Amino acid sequence: MSCIFCQIANKEIPSNVVYETDSLTAFRDLNPQAPVHILIVPKTHITSINDINSDNSSIVAEIFEAINKIAEQEGIKETGYRVISNCGEDGCQSVKHLHFHLMGGKKLSETLS
Repeated sequence: MSCIFCQIANKEIPSNVVYETDSLTAFRDLNPQAPVHILIVPKTHITSINDINSDNSSIVAEIFEAINKIAEQEGIKETGYRVISNCGEDGCQSVKHLHFHLMGGKKLSETLS
C-alpha cells in the first residue's frame, strides 16, 4: 500500500510531528490553511469515516482526546479552533486515510468552502 499517511505514521516519510502515541500521529500540514494546521491520523489504515466500526471506533475517541491536548499545547484551546474530516470524493477527501484537520490561531472564515 502506498498511502502517504501510513508512510508518515511509519516514519518512512519525514514530517513535523507535534504529538504521537502508539495509535496515532499528529503532524503539521505542509500547506497550512491557518497559523495552526495539524493533521491527526490513526497509525492503522482506515480509509474514511465510512469505515469506522465497532472494531476500530476507539481510535476516534483517542484522536479527539489528542485534539484537546494538541489544542492546549499549540495555545489555541481557549481562543477556539476547527476540526474537519473530509469524507469521499464529494467531501474533498484528497488522501484516502482517515484524518482530522485541527485548525486555529486566527479567526477562521464563517463560511465553509
